[in-house]
Amino acid sequence: MRLPAVAALLVASTAAFALSAEPPEPYGPTPSERQLRWHELEVYGFVHFTVNTFTDKEWGYGDESPGVFDPSDFDPDQIVTVAKQGGLRGLILTAKHHDGFCLWPTAYTNHSVKNSNWRDGQGDVVREMADACRRHGLEFGVYLSPWDRNHPDYGRPEYLTYYRNQLRELLTGYGPLFEVWFDGANGGDGYYGGARERRSIDNRTYYDWPATHQIVRELQPAACLFSDAGPDIRWVGNEKGHAGPTCWNTVTGKGVWPGHADTAILNQGERDGQFWRPAEVDVSIRPGWFYHASEDSRVKSPDELMEIYFKSVGRGANLLLNLPPDRRGQIHEQDAESLADWGAQLKQTFAVNLAADATATATNTRGDDSAFAPANVVDDRRDTYWCTDDAVTTAELELRLPRPASFDLVRIRERLPLGQRIDAVEFDVWEDGQWRTVGEATSIGAQRLIRIPEVTADRVRVRVTQAAACPAISELGLFKLAE
Repeated sequence: MRLPAVAALLVASTAAFALSAEPPEPYGPTPSERQLRWHELEVYGFVHFTVNTFTDKEWGYGDESPGVFDPSDFDPDQIVTVAKQGGLRGLILTAKHHDGFCLWPTAYTNHSVKNSNWRDGQGDVVREMADACRRHGLEFGVYLSPWDRNHPDYGRPEYLTYYRNQLRELLTGYGPLFEVWFDGANGGDGYYGGARERRSIDNRTYYDWPATHQIVRELQPAACLFSDAGPDIRWVGNEKGHAGPTCWNTVTGKGVWPGHADTAILNQGERDGQFWRPAEVDVSIRPGWFYHASEDSRVKSPDELMEIYFKSVGRGANLLLNLPPDRRGQIHEQDAESLADWGAQLKQTFAVNLAADATATATNTRGDDSAFAPANVVDDRRDTYWCTDDAVTTAELELRLPRPASFDLVRIRERLPLGQRIDAVEFDVWEDGQWRTVGEATSIGAQRLIRIPEVTADRVRVRVTQAAACPAISELGLFKLAE
């Protein structure tokens, strides 16, 4: 009797497997592998450091002597440690700003650290920052300004050869890069090798961006490319630290190109966009991007940084927070203190997910298959998710906690490889025998943080009130904000 019993078991297992539900089809554009890795970083830093630090300017003219750059006690480990204490997961260094001064000993111009007094001309800021990031487990990226107010050929075809040669140096000499940053400041008055004139370019055609981007794709295939228009990451449209209350990861690409920004499109994205180009929120911890002693008393407070966090990361974007080194070549004590306090607040807030032990149920589960069960939203994994049948685009997901808990922050994540599917949700708590709505949100994406008045409850639910396709939620978390 043993063989027939085994055969019956195999038949039953095969039948059960055959009846299991298929995952839903992705909706609209979806992120690439490099973009998915970028989404998981959430918060990282900008490091603006060049001759401007020593001339007390924001934009150098291009005629600064390389000898001006002379940090008295450059300490990349201090910079990286301060960033890490704030919860930052990477740093992007301004290898060359608009003034054209290069923080590495490039072979293609004398306007660089090799002609400075620092390290007797033997130093390399890019090398030391890249190595420090890797020692401390942070990602590293570079910014290379397209505009160069020093170079004599800027505005002419020859400059592109120069620019791409320098880009290749950065892409091949400093290890893996997580992001390469191209800004939109293009043309104007400058030194230009002594010409001291104004030069204008057509920023839609001059740089031949597709060819430049291809160099990055070939030499650093895992790196995301940033500009106003992407192609991997788009600018959020302001430098104030906030994405739109509704912020889609997709855009059509019309009306936006490097150096030209429709800020409304950049800030909120486009629901039916053709391309997955999520927003990056860039903002400085100080009023300026470079260090100025006059701004030592105007460093953003931990509470201000927290507000920026909720209006950037909390709206599905990533936060790029600028930390400008001072003339020593270190992060100023005021900045470091504020950043550390903010990092402690973040760590305390997200240390305990009060929903971790909850029992999850839903009004619909895809094919009644455990692979898409409601329990997936509390398993602390981003690769599992609750999902409904294709025809079900409005549904309810309920959590029952083992005991009442007090919380004032809700986190919802979508399963990003399936696209951005949900348009709107409402969040309810069970009180006095009935449901009460205490929060709502749109455009979930990588995550949506919903701040609510503090409540104490043991039953909560999310209602998907509008979706373009059956919802796929990978997490529903409950947290208590740090005091």
